Amino acid sequence: MIHDDGYFGESVAATYDESSAAMFAPEAVEPAVDLLAELAGEGRALELGVGTGRIALPLAGRGVGVHGIELSRAMADRLRAKPGGAAVGVTIGDFATARAPGTYSVAYLVFNTIMNLTTQDAQVDCFRNVAAHLAPGGTFVVEVMVPQLRKLPPGQNTVPFHVGTDRLGFDTYDTATQAMASHHVKVEDGRGSFRSIPFRYVWPAELDLMARLAGMRLRKRWEDWGRAPFTSESETHVSVWEKPAN
Repeated sequence: MIHDDGYFGESVAATYDESSAAMFAPEAVEPAVDLLAELAGEGRALELGVGTGRIALPLAGRGVGVHGIELSRAMADRLRAKPGGAAVGVTIGDFATARAPGTYSVAYLVFNTIMNLTTQDAQVDCFRNVAAHLAPGGTFVVEVMVPQLRKLPPGQNTVPFHVGTDRLGFDTYDTATQAMASHHVKVEDGRGSFRSIPFRYVWPAELDLMARLAGMRLRKRWEDWGRAPFTSESETHVSVWEKPAN
């Protein structure tokens, strides 16, 4: 059963940091915080889907005022309980529509979180919501995968992303609707558990159109937070759209 916390309720929040440990490593966090602090400048930052504070807390530690929007109260509680967590304000709600107080120099969505919005309409609404939060000249940053359809031979709809002795992970794609789901099988003490999370994959050019509908334009796109060039072989991208200065 899915509760108000969506797919990130207490059972997921309790082990989220541990299960995503690689994403909490300094080499994953620091380049993202560097770019976001640069874009924030003297202004404030808004994180959509702030989670347990993987990016928000170190960004706040750089002296940037950070506010988050988060659907899951369980994830937000983990953020608040961490050192420095009280400095990050949190608005509970759907980041496609929820309004946070004030205006911001930069807003950002990391780690494929834009795909947690499972319809095109919701993703378009997200861009419009961000534009309403940004000060003139502000920027919106999204880190997301490039859909891995090139890995699908004819007749197949499944791509594995992790195969281990105690954990299996695979994505399924519906190319007619852009619906996808990530499936996780975990084995502990001889007992198996299964969890499936729905997403909607989205193309870079489609995101650019969403930005234009919201009155923003692409400023820069890289392959990763280290600002490597984005190419046809890139499996992820970090894109920056800008709201006009006037």
